Amino acid sequence: MGIYKDCDIRGVYGQDLNESTAYKIGRAVGSLMHGKRVVVGGDVRQSTPSLKENLMEGLMASGASLVDIGMVPTPVFYFARDFLKADGGIMVTASHNPAIFNGFKIALGSMPITKEDIEQIKTLADSNGFVIGFGEKEAVDVYQDYKDHIRKLLGHKGALKVVIDAGNGAVSKLAPELFRSFGYAVNELFCHFDGRFPNREPNPAQYNNLIRLQQVVIENDADIGIGFDGDGDRVVFIDHKGQIVTSEESFIIFIRDYLKNEPSTVVYDIKSSSIIEKEVRKYRSQPIMERSGHAFIKKSFLDQHAALAGEVSGHFFFKELGCDDGIYAALKMCEILTKSKKNLVEITEGIEKTIMTPDIRIPYPWEKQRDLLVKVESLKYKYPISTLDGIRVQFPYGWALIRQSVTEPCVTIRFEADHEENMLSIKKEFLACVPELYGLHEMLKY
Repeated sequence: MGIYKDCDIRGVYGQDLNESTAYKIGRAVGSLMHGKRVVVGGDVRQSTPSLKENLMEGLMASGASLVDIGMVPTPVFYFARDFLKADGGIMVTASHNPAIFNGFKIALGSMPITKEDIEQIKTLADSNGFVIGFGEKEAVDVYQDYKDHIRKLLGHKGALKVVIDAGNGAVSKLAPELFRSFGYAVNELFCHFDGRFPNREPNPAQYNNLIRLQQVVIENDADIGIGFDGDGDRVVFIDHKGQIVTSEESFIIFIRDYLKNEPSTVVYDIKSSSIIEKEVRKYRSQPIMERSGHAFIKKSFLDQHAALAGEVSGHFFFKELGCDDGIYAALKMCEILTKSKKNLVEITEGIEKTIMTPDIRIPYPWEKQRDLLVKVESLKYKYPISTLDGIRVQFPYGWALIRQSVTEPCVTIRFEADHEENMLSIKKEFLACVPELYGLHEMLKY
């Protein structure tokens, strides 16, 4: 698979994409958005400024009018597109990927981009079949407008001690400012911009990236630790004992808060624990499983007019925003803690526990991944399976999932079981179908 993924465009800078690529993508999107208004933002990566500049030149050369909002977190980009009443937008970012990556999150309208949209952009870029035009550009600073918007949505102030780990990413300045404005005592960790991400990889869903945050929470006797990804649309929480709060546990805290007074629909990704579905049903609400991937989750979230949506990667979507926002999610979590007068340990103790692996990412060549899925699919003669996203096998006491990553040349695997003995049994039977994966990751051993 090349740089054109199902949900966005992404690759290694200087290897898979460069300034020429950015210009052609700009020309392609500009051809589709000819005569329309497009918001453009970018993250802190070292390659972002030059890619963004060439992208904007391409957009204008095809007749799109630009609003340059500068270096912003992705949630600010989403806000700006609606606040400025733009027809679409492009965010130059590789989100949670390592520093060598970069890419483009694209919106051609109010709904998330589709695979067909991405294919159309690729076709135009490859064929040079561009519309010619002369677009204009203006620069707008929306930071204050975003902060004002968040403050209106979250009026409750608190006095928690928080540690914010921005990972040197795009929220390094904004997140501490907003938290202090709500009355929280903030200890900053890796909160200065550095697109090399020298202190940790920008993916907080890989929990080993949060070891230092866990330590600082304990050292400072903080109430909560907050770890963001590179562009600020993902977040993971640490309790006051320095323990990781899983994304499912965090999502259940949001579910309980949002559904306690009114039933609604909740969208969750196929990699999520079974406890999500059970919790939603407790509130006489409708759980909807969706395939993993930002665009798929967001489309279902919007189509279903859901109160919430969540992914195990740390994306949380809220009805009042109409999108996901790591900063807002973190502030909302602190508001819930403040109002409940409980700490995260006390709250998570009341959440059902299962045995579950993290999202296990295994590097594997794009061209060989389909063969793995076909082998696992043979289990359909013995157990129910879902092909919504990869292959999910429902065993009597748990499940196993294998899927192709939409962003990297790897497969992701996850297991859940009601206790350790059944976990080992599920792993053994599942991996018997794909013995070539055994030994490639410590978590696969049984």
